[in-house]
Amino acid sequence: MTASQIVFLLSAALIIGSALMVVTTRKLVHAALWLVAALFGVAILYGLLEAGFLAVVQVVVYIGAIAILFIFAVMLTRKEMRDTGPQTRRSWPLAALLGLLVLAGLVFLVLDMPDVARTAVEIPAEVDTVGALGQALVSPEAYALPFEVASVLLLAALIGAVYIASGQKKE
Repeated sequence: MTASQIVFLLSAALIIGSALMVVTTRKLVHAALWLVAALFGVAILYGLLEAGFLAVVQVVVYIGAIAILFIFAVMLTRKEMRDTGPQTRRSWPLAALLGLLVLAGLVFLVLDMPDVARTAVEIPAEVDTVGALGQALVSPEAYALPFEVASVLLLAALIGAVYIASGQKKE
C-alpha cells in the first residue's frame, strides 16, 4: 500500500466519522466543529487529487468562513446549546431504508455508465485555469456582480443575526 493510499483511507475515515458525529451529536456547537473536521478531510482529498486551488478554497471558504459563521450564529443566539427533546422520530427506520434504497440506486446508475472506468482528462500545464477563474470573478462581464451580491447578502445576514441576538425590543 502506498503512502497516498494510506492518507486516502485515513481521510476517508475522518470524513465518514466526522459526518456521523455531525448528525448524531446532541450539542449544536459540537456538530459544527465536527463539520469543520469533515470539511478538512475533503480538503485533504483535494490535495491528494493535486487540486491545490480547490483544497485552499475548501479551507478558506468552507472552513474559514461558512463553518465559522455558523458557529458564531449559534453562539450569538444564546439559546440552550443542548436539545432536550427526543433526537429521533419513530419513523427513522423507514427513512434509513429509503436512504439505503437511494444509495443503491445511485451506485447502480454509476456502475451502469459506460465511461465510469475512464481516467480524467489531463489539462496541459500551459493552461492557466486559476488565472482564468480569477479573471472571471473580477470581470464586470462575468461574475463580479453575482459575487458582490452574495457578499452583501452574507453581510446582511450577519447584521441581522447580531441585531436579533442583541435582544432589543421594538417600542
